[in-house]
Amino acid sequence: MLALATLPLCLVITSCSGQPVTDATATDSNPATTHSQTAAPQPISLNGDWKQKNSMDDDAYQLATIDGDVISIDWVTNNGDTKSIYWVGSFEAPKDAADSFTWTSTRDRKATDNALMASGDSDKKFTYNNGEISYEAGIMGTSTTVRLTKE
Repeated sequence: MLALATLPLCLVITSCSGQPVTDATATDSNPATTHSQTAAPQPISLNGDWKQKNSMDDDAYQLATIDGDVISIDWVTNNGDTKSIYWVGSFEAPKDAADSFTWTSTRDRKATDNALMASGDSDKKFTYNNGEISYEAGIMGTSTTVRLTKE
């Protein structure tokens, strides 16, 4: 019987064309000679819940939800037991992969006209920058920049 240790071991790696891979072809960065290509960066998804990070009170803040093509924002108080509509409007997701972009949301009048704490603005400009959504919010003559981070 022949012992395995005495057999020479030879391994040949071949490329997709069936040719042996040499040091030169193993390091070739030409996409035509490699099996996989790097995927293009995808646009970020902002769907989900976003909480105000710059509130002066842990019990009073804004909470936004982005779901598909709608952004809705509530004033939240009373340990989360009380929510009042601030904004319901359109949301346009980014089409390109980017760390920052802006969009203009058009208010859904049907959803907000009877809400006492809702913004009366027809449109609102939102900015996404490196993990944060910001916009101007106002009530009773006072306005502030709200900064939200994903929950």
